[in-house]
Amino acid sequence: MQNKTWRDAIRSYIPFNEQEKTDKEQFLNYLDMDNVLIRENEEAHVSSSAWVMNEAMDQVLMAYHNIYQSYSWLGGHADGESDLFAVALREAKEESGITELTPFSREILALDVLPVPAHTKHGKPVKAHDHLNVTYLFIAPMDQKLTVKVDENSAVAWIPVEDLPQVVSEALMLPVYAKLIRRARLWKAEKEQGKEAEE
Repeated sequence: MQNKTWRDAIRSYIPFNEQEKTDKEQFLNYLDMDNVLIRENEEAHVSSSAWVMNEAMDQVLMAYHNIYQSYSWLGGHADGESDLFAVALREAKEESGITELTPFSREILALDVLPVPAHTKHGKPVKAHDHLNVTYLFIAPMDQKLTVKVDENSAVAWIPVEDLPQVVSEALMLPVYAKLIRRARLWKAEKEQGKEAEE
């Protein structure tokens, strides 16, 4: 059996809540565009995020992104790459400096269509557009050295989940992050229940 393509993975993804049902429909509307994987598509393009948590799932690794002036998850543009899991993994390492992180699963943790306001990057204006975002879950030890990616963020830190409302200034992201925490913890509980059933 052939491996699923990134489009297959999105088509077969089961939405976690009503917001994701709506976002998946939007995602599917864009899916067959030839240039949806590249940022030159000024209307919408695919991005991939890493939701990085500690083993206890009570802290999240985040970067203070210069564009958004807020702590945010790790990730970036697909830039033509169809292996969205690999994009999330690479971006997590590049943006935070960590080298040791373990995928909890290669399955998609979440789908989100996220509006990006008009902004300037590297001195060039960027029009308002949508990010068609795919998220994957990773677990990482908290004792690793953290470093910033100078052109994108100015701080990297482990944030206790209860502190997210104080450090995330993008109001629209707080429900997204709350959803990711709930789903990650559900996955962990299901995995632990599965292990108990085997014993």
